[in-house]
Amino acid sequence: MQSDDARGVLLGLACGDALGRPVEFSSPEALSAEYGRLEEMVGHGTWNQPAGTLTDDTAQALCIARSVVEEDGFDPADVAARFVEWYESDPFDIGRMTARSLHQIQQGASWDEAGKRVWERSPEGQNAGNGSIMRCAPLAIPYAGNRDRLVTVSRQSSTITHADPRCRDGCAILNLTIAGLLEDRNAPLRDALAFVEDVPDDLVPALEPLVDGETPSQFETSGYVVHSLQTALHDALTAESAEDAVVTAVNRGGDADTIGAIAGAVAGARFGASVLPERWLATIDERSELESIAEDLLELA
Repeated sequence: MQSDDARGVLLGLACGDALGRPVEFSSPEALSAEYGRLEEMVGHGTWNQPAGTLTDDTAQALCIARSVVEEDGFDPADVAARFVEWYESDPFDIGRMTARSLHQIQQGASWDEAGKRVWERSPEGQNAGNGSIMRCAPLAIPYAGNRDRLVTVSRQSSTITHADPRCRDGCAILNLTIAGLLEDRNAPLRDALAFVEDVPDDLVPALEPLVDGETPSQFETSGYVVHSLQTALHDALTAESAEDAVVTAVNRGGDADTIGAIAGAVAGARFGASVLPERWLATIDERSELESIAEDLLELA
């Protein structure tokens, strides 16, 4: 595993998050009318923040990364406590299931109870969001060489707020794919799908065609975990550059920051940090920490 690729995971995630932040919830048509093809970090827009501002995607990814480094491994209780501390800072962007789960932990629920309670009380259509797959990528760096452990910690990281099997296994498949890229496997997504047992039915038909190079008939950009994984993985694994992957994902609109973040993490692992546009990185205040903590995660590997 190369340092450049490990740094690419975190920096790519942040670039996709920040590029997509001002157009989150926009339709492709509205996005195109205002920006043409959005290729530069811009300010204002959704959430009315300066250019390069990161959202809950990167904030929670950093919670995971800091915990793994400081605890010398993945400790779900410590990660949950860091999520709660971040939640109490009143972030401008936070998903509904995440907020409800972290409130449960505030009230005394354990890390493995809170998300399950929220999931069980949520109707179909509101119970399998993308709020855990957007943040899980840091785990792929230290656990790339231990695939069984990577599956376990990926599922646990999701359980804190998103206990649905589609979310839990979505995190596992995503992280195995990133790990495969970091280890130069020839078919990282194919290997990931083959490694995870009892994958939920909804995930298989959405992701298996990507293994064979097929293009979905329609790209969905909702907050549903299956839609986000399918679109982000397609864009990241077929792009000719990391920049192209992120720009393509973000310009689809919808949940643009999260789909951009997922695509950015995968493309960052595939192409490395050194090819991410400097003009993007220069706008991100957290750049130094992201690079430093990626190196720390690599040392743990």
